[in-house]
Amino acid sequence: MAMDFNMLMNDTVKQARTEMDESGYKQLTTPEEVEEAFKRSGTTLVMINSVCGCAGGIARPAAKHSVHYDKRPDHLVTVFAGQDKEATAQARMLFGEDHLPSSPSFAMMKDGKLVAEIGRYEIEGHDPMSVVRNLQSQFDDFCEEL
Repeated sequence: MAMDFNMLMNDTVKQARTEMDESGYKQLTTPEEVEEAFKRSGTTLVMINSVCGCAGGIARPAAKHSVHYDKRPDHLVTVFAGQDKEATAQARMLFGEDHLPSSPSFAMMKDGKLVAEIGRYEIEGHDPMSVVRNLQSQFDDFCEEL
């Protein structure tokens, strides 16, 4: 029995998008949506999503559970590396020259400026709770109490 690769990937991408939607993150699928989201004042957590195992097993669960905290970003958004390529490229450009692209990853923005990141090297090989703690540490540093 042969499995159609595109059908498998479409199911994987759909599940990954659904997980982020259900966690309260807004999908940014175009460069224009990224521009608008990054112009907002306050704090914005950007999750750079992907279809790799560490995204599904670590990063997305951490993105979901980290926001159940006394402090949290004003805005939750996500771009999907490898899927929404132009939106992801726009986000990475706006993160600035010092940003090293990786996916999955997280970027904390404050008033449109990158203030902290969690790269793939801080996700892959770690457990979800360590990533949650890392995110919540950034919330403590940059976000207001609810």
